[in-house]
Parts: sequence; C-alpha cells; structure tokens
Amino acid sequence: MPPTPVFRKREPHRQMTGLAYQVVPYVALAVSVALALLVGSDTRRYLDLVLGLSAVAAVWMALMRVPYGEQDEHKVKCSIFYAVHLALVGSLILTNPFFAIFGFSGYLFVALVPGRWKVLGMVVNAGFMALSEIGGQAQLHGVAWFAYGGLFAVNVFIVGSMTRAALDDDRHLAQSARVIDDLSEANRRLEQMMEENAGLHSQLVAQAREAGIFDERQRMAGEIHDTLAQGLTGILAQLEAAELAEHDAPRRRRHLGLAKDLARDSLAEARRSVQALRPQKLEEARLPEALRGLSEQWTRTSGVPVRVEVDGEATPLQPALEVVLFRAAQEALANIAKHAKATRAGLTLTYMHDQVSLDVLDDGKGFDPNCPQAEASPDLELQHVNGNGYGLAAMRRRLRQVGGGLEIESAPGDGTTVSASVPALYRGAVEGTTEGKSEQ
Repeated sequence: MPPTPVFRKREPHRQMTGLAYQVVPYVALAVSVALALLVGSDTRRYLDLVLGLSAVAAVWMALMRVPYGEQDEHKVKCSIFYAVHLALVGSLILTNPFFAIFGFSGYLFVALVPGRWKVLGMVVNAGFMALSEIGGQAQLHGVAWFAYGGLFAVNVFIVGSMTRAALDDDRHLAQSARVIDDLSEANRRLEQMMEENAGLHSQLVAQAREAGIFDERQRMAGEIHDTLAQGLTGILAQLEAAELAEHDAPRRRRHLGLAKDLARDSLAEARRSVQALRPQKLEEARLPEALRGLSEQWTRTSGVPVRVEVDGEATPLQPALEVVLFRAAQEALANIAKHAKATRAGLTLTYMHDQVSLDVLDDGKGFDPNCPQAEASPDLELQHVNGNGYGLAAMRRRLRQVGGGLEIESAPGDGTTVSASVPALYRGAVEGTTEGKSEQ
C-alpha cells in the first residue's frame, strides 16, 4: 500500500529537523569560538573561559541531547538538558557577545521542552540574545536598558511567532499521524472482516449449491412421478387389459393402441421435464382446454367419464400457477383410476377475484381422512389408497411453493373431493404492471 501524502510530508520534515539538531549547534559553536578568539581579549583567563565553556557545551550536547522525535519518552532528561544548555549559552554570551550565534541553538532545542515550559525557555533565551545585540553586559547602563527592553520584546515576538507556527505544524502533523493510525487500524479491521465475509460467502455458496441440488432432485422426482410413473402405470393397465381381451381382437387392438399413445406421450413429457418445460398440453392451449384434453385422454385409458366445468372468466394465469393446477388435476385423476373404483368423475375450475380453485371429485369408495394413519403426517393422508403417498406430498409441496393450498374431503363409500387453490395472479395484470413501469 503506497504511503499517504501526510506521511510524505512528515518524514522529510522529521529528517531535516533531526539533521539540524545534529549539525547546526556544533557549527554555530565553532563559528562563535572563532570570532570570540579573533576579536576578544588575549588574556589567559579569557582564553581558558572561552575554550572551557565551549568544550563543556560541546560535550553536553553530545552526551545529553535527546534525538528529535523521542522527547515524549524522555521528558525529564530533556528538561535537564535544556536548562543546562541555557546556562551555558548565557555564560558564553556574558563572556563574549559573539556567542549569540551559538545562542540560536536555544531556539532550536526549545522543542524538546515539555508543555508550557517551552514559553519560559524561549523567553530566557530571548533575554540572552537581546543582551548580545546591545554589545554585552558592559553596555547595560542608563538608556541602554530601554534599548535592551525593546530588543528583548522584539526577540520574544519574532521567536514566539516562529515557535508557535512550528508547534502548530507539529501538532497538525501529530493529529494527521493519529488519523492515519486510526485509518490503518480501521483498514486492518476491514480486511479482517472481508476475510471473514469471504469465508461466509463460500459457505453460503456451498449451501446454496446444496439447496439447488436438493430442489432440482425434488423437481425431477415430481416430474418423474407425474410423467414416467403415471405413464408406465397407464401402459401396464392397457397391456393387462389387452391380455384379458385375447379372444376379442378389436378390443385388444384398442388397448394396445392406447398403450402406444401413452408411451409416446410419456416419452415426450419426460423430455420436456428434463428441459424444465411446461406440459405439452399447456403449451398448445389455455388451462381450461388443457384440462379438457387431459380429461378426454384419461377417460379413454380409464374408461371413467369425466365432466369438466369452468366457472368465472377464464383469464390466463402466470405460467407457474397453471402448471401447478394442471399437475394437481393429473395426480388426482391418476389416484381415481388406481384406487377409487369410481364410475363417474368431475373436474371444476373456478376463477375468483382473489384465487383460482380446482376441484376433482369422484363417486368411488372413498376413505376416512381422520384415520390414525392419515393423522400421522400430512404427507400420508392418502397412503392407504395410493401406496406411498408421494403423489399427494408432491402436490401439496407444489401448491405451497406458489402460495396455494390443498384440501381433501372424503368418507368411506361416499367418494372423494380434492380441492387445490392458488392465488389469482393473472398473466395480463402482471404484464400490464410491467409495461406501466417501463413507460414511467
């Protein structure tokens, strides 16, 4: 990750300031010593004082100076260092005013002083600098005190302004550094959360894949039951009837022909199921006509007449709803043929304002829906009449998926009524809503 602009600004500033702390004070001290020796007294005492104090100042800076940027960790050491340094600056300036050049290091080192002590250190150093500017302590008499006071005030103002600007800059840089640290921490937490979310996403993808596989298995199981299983059952029934009509050639040929037709239809429906297509009859006609076609075919194979009625305005429903109702009718008629021993059957499709219902009834032997076997599980309500109850379970599941429901009414010897209902979501209304949104 590339450094931010704040870092690019802060690092050169710190490097330059650190270099100034290391080099400038020694250069200023060397220049001050050279000028003091050139223009000062040549007495032994003077020479010893200049060279001795200068050596002490050099050694003090070398041993006690705290590197720039580490002053917060060594506040006591910084305070002691600066106090002694100011004392050495004052002593050297009192010895020779040219040591004012070295005295500027007092302004440089004031940044090491903690808190409000910076102001006191700056004022003391300004007093020494003003003393050198009037020519030393020997000039402090009479009106020279006024000149000293003026120079002192000017030094305090100038250096105070510069120090304040520098401190403000350091404070802003410190705040920026804290912001960068906070952003780095937030970025670290965000990366951690993204890693966790990636793991959760992988789990969700795996779960979605497993759910998709399960749903597809359920769909294929239902489609196989509605097409292959029912078709094979019908084919077996026609072949058995053909065997019984061994000496009745016309009847035998009729049953064999029906078996072939069922085989072709079942094969076509199986192919459409694999491709997840709608039943062939719904592709070729609307739901009422598709149910009439289904009933006519069922009558030919079962020999039981079916009366089909349609109540209300037959408005096209959404495709998924029509498929569910068609499959419900297909399953109910298959159960009648296999188990009811009925002589008549009826199918009523009712279009209402809020729902569309399909009722399939017969006059067969019926059963008791409240028997213990039926109460054990909703999926077993027809287990005693259809062998394994899968057809009813699939019918009920399909209806629930589209917001519908299934009801069964029956009694022993009184026939059975299967009622399936779905929400009245008409195809035309949905398309009209979609077009309205597009126009907007």
